[in-house]
Amino acid sequence: MEHNNPSRELTHAERTAIRKLVTSMCANYDGHYKICLPLDCPCYMLGKWWTGAYCRYFQEAVLPLDPVLEASLLRSGGAPVTKKCPVCGKPYLPVTSKAYCSDGCRTVGQREAERKRKRNRRKNKG
Repeated sequence: MEHNNPSRELTHAERTAIRKLVTSMCANYDGHYKICLPLDCPCYMLGKWWTGAYCRYFQEAVLPLDPVLEASLLRSGGAPVTKKCPVCGKPYLPVTSKAYCSDGCRTVGQREAERKRKRNRRKNKG
C-alpha cells in the first residue's frame, strides 16, 4: 500500500504501537541484541519519529496486524474513523455495518444480547 500523507511527526501512541509490533511480531528483529537481522544494525522502525519511509518488511508483513495503526500511517485524509468494540473496548476499523472488532467479540455480544432479550421476555410475561 502506497502512502500519500505529507510527512508529520508520529504521535506517542503511534510510536508505542510501532515499538510493540516490532518487538513482538517482526521476524527480522532480534530482541536479545536489539538489532534488525538482515541489516545487522539497530532497527530503523524503533527510532522513527516522522511518517514517511518505512521498513519494507514492517510495512508489508507486520503493519497489517494493526489495521488502525496502518490506516493512521498510510492512508491520506487524517486519522481514520474507528469504532470502539462494545465487548472488549478495542478500537477497530469498521467494515460496512460491522459492530464488533472480531468474530469472538461478535459471539460474546450476540450471546449477551440474547440473554437480555430472554430476561426481558420472562420479566414481561410474569
